[in-house]
Amino acid sequence: MFYSIRHLTQFRYDSAVSESLMEARMHPRTEGSQRCLSFQLSVDPRAMVYQYRDYLGNSVHHFDVPGKHIQLRMIAESLVEVQSVPELPKRLGADAWTQLDALVASGDYWEMLMPSQFAQPTEALLELSDKLSVVRRDDPLTFLRELNESIYTWFEYVPKTTHVDSPIDHAIETRCGVCQDFAHIMTTLVRHVKIPCRYVSGYLYPRAMRPDRSSEGASHAWVEALLPGLGWLGFDPTNNLLAGERHIRTAIGRDYADVPPTRGVFKGKAASELKVSVRVAPSDAPPPLETEMSGPPQWEPASEVEQIDVQHQQQQQ
Repeated sequence: MFYSIRHLTQFRYDSAVSESLMEARMHPRTEGSQRCLSFQLSVDPRAMVYQYRDYLGNSVHHFDVPGKHIQLRMIAESLVEVQSVPELPKRLGADAWTQLDALVASGDYWEMLMPSQFAQPTEALLELSDKLSVVRRDDPLTFLRELNESIYTWFEYVPKTTHVDSPIDHAIETRCGVCQDFAHIMTTLVRHVKIPCRYVSGYLYPRAMRPDRSSEGASHAWVEALLPGLGWLGFDPTNNLLAGERHIRTAIGRDYADVPPTRGVFKGKAASELKVSVRVAPSDAPPPLETEMSGPPQWEPASEVEQIDVQHQQQQQ
């Protein structure tokens, strides 16, 4: 399946600012069943955009706008191919937990096992662990499927109930939140039973017949857990899904703090307003000859987009 993705981010300031420094993690990854066939990041005001890969293999674009400006707009456009994932077994073997421990012991997974900024084992989290019976049982795959469903059932998807920097206790106490909260809660619970788990940011192509709980027009978050014989397998607790052909991966990290779509600073005293729009659509266009844009990206005029609440959109990202 081919998807075209358009991710617009616009900051407006109530007075002129200068020296905006910005990082963007919007470039879909190429690995496994996913290939990013083309990517372009356009910036207004115009700026030279540079790229590097962080230690987890995420593509990071960064730029500097030195002059005074009252708005900053970024448009990330991608063409991605996502192939169907092989059918999974119903369960793993009786010795799967032993195999998992041996796999972890022989590899370098400690960062995805340790607590991180938004994935902390708090008292509320440990109480939830008892209520959901988060202990090693059956086999790792069965356990993760059941936990994925339990989080989906236990929590209600309610936008604006938490903030982008809210600790997981807020969602646990109110039993509601958004995809970022559910991904952090599941990450912490999975690490609690010594399964390496990482946070995934990206996009979810919406289905028409059975709408997902997560919002359209926004980016998405889910988790990946390491399993013997299967590698990193994606689980989407927001929608009670295994990550598949509709999930498009942009970046991976310990939690949201590692992979925000945008991160930056500016000089000046100004209040800012954020507008974001995400469109994911199937594409029948043939793959481009170039796998990536060559040379510095240029700004192109963009059509106006509907404003999305700042906190709501940041949480989806």
